[in-house]
Amino acid sequence: MTLRDLTINQAHQGLLDKEFSAVELCRSYLENIKEKDKDIFAFLSVDKEQAIKQAEQVDETIKGGGRLPFLAGIPCAIKDNILVEGLKCTAASRMLENYIAPYQATVIKKLKKEKAVILGKTNLDEFAMGASGENSAFGPTKNPCDLTRVTGGSSSGSAAAVAADMAIFSLGSDTAGSIRYPASFCGVVGLKPTYGSVSRFGLISMASSLDQIGPLAKNINDCKIVFDAIRGKDEMDSTSVDIRRESKDFKIKDLKIGVPKEYFIKGVDKEVERIIKEAIGKYEAMGAKIIEVSLPHTEYAVATYYLIMPCEISANLARYDGIKYGYRNKEADNLMQVYLHSRGKGLGDEVRRRIILGTYALSSGYYDAYYLRAQKVRTLIRQDFEKAFKKADVLMTPVAPSPAFKIGEKIEDPLKMYLCDVFTGPVSLAGLPAVSLPVGKTDNLPVGLQIIGQPFEEDKILEISKLYGND
Repeated sequence: MTLRDLTINQAHQGLLDKEFSAVELCRSYLENIKEKDKDIFAFLSVDKEQAIKQAEQVDETIKGGGRLPFLAGIPCAIKDNILVEGLKCTAASRMLENYIAPYQATVIKKLKKEKAVILGKTNLDEFAMGASGENSAFGPTKNPCDLTRVTGGSSSGSAAAVAADMAIFSLGSDTAGSIRYPASFCGVVGLKPTYGSVSRFGLISMASSLDQIGPLAKNINDCKIVFDAIRGKDEMDSTSVDIRRESKDFKIKDLKIGVPKEYFIKGVDKEVERIIKEAIGKYEAMGAKIIEVSLPHTEYAVATYYLIMPCEISANLARYDGIKYGYRNKEADNLMQVYLHSRGKGLGDEVRRRIILGTYALSSGYYDAYYLRAQKVRTLIRQDFEKAFKKADVLMTPVAPSPAFKIGEKIEDPLKMYLCDVFTGPVSLAGLPAVSLPVGKTDNLPVGLQIIGQPFEEDKILEISKLYGND
């Protein structure tokens, strides 16, 4: 086992036992990035100097006999839509190509308090808009399992960095599956927390009622360690809360697992379906009871999401107008041309498409017909989950209808790409926690099981995930 193979627990113990230094650990990952990332392109920027400086501070703490937090000295990567003061934060867009973060996101403050070592910022779909990792203005991230295939999006670089041992853990953001989808495609663990469990302060907004920051890691234990470090109430985010539902005296024989019949439909890859059903069967063999449940409004979830999300994007991205900051087209002759040319050249095709959709849906005469109706369907989707949880303790489904597809296979067909969110989008619309757990492979491509919990039951779904035996 090399330093690059270590989990958080193993690295922490190795630092305590002085088997290696934090600087040695950091340099090992920096070398791996240098070696592998030219092919994968998980990172948009690497801050070697600051990373080594952070590691040196951890070594000083160890030398002085000070308390060593679990994440102290642990090399990590941060999705490039989360602000790290003093570093570029581009959101993988030409619009913010040279934007330097003037302040720290709350999750970064918490990681730095824990003395984690930040290696750099990872690639993503532009402004987190995409399911494949191909929409970055700077180029796609390639799947470490097969370089001809996508990583899944939008937290493409964060998942690839962990899968390729270029970071022990990473942070991503999830709006409709952007942590779970790449976690499934790359064979790592990804947690989308309950909406409000983790502060969004310092996250570049996409859709504010859906966005949530969460961890990607090598195993469930690591995922929980990182989640515990970043969770909790933040006075800078009024939607954040500090609710913890502990999973005490958990017994597998008392567990009721709901399997939504709408998630095993025509169009799901046969091998993916087989692997997921075998994984659920493993829980049944351990003593859990399997119950079929129904989420009848699932068929409307993609349409609902792709109305609500663009409307929020239209409002959130109005600030990128070429005036205050970001890309400005200098060839404009008047104010209107500044707006049109700056947004036209600074924003990519997918971002512009969603802004136009959202602006149309919010326009006079269409608000009630589209946005308001979508919000009413969102309530029905949430109620579906509430009814299902009266019968079951957790729900288990596929994360994605297929394994990682070829780069370029769906990029020209937005509707095909949008349908990738069919199993993850409803969970986000309901604001629920869910984890993507690697449970098998087909043609050497990972397949993830989605375990969905009730609000603020992250500890429970992580404990259930641990029972599968991947740690």
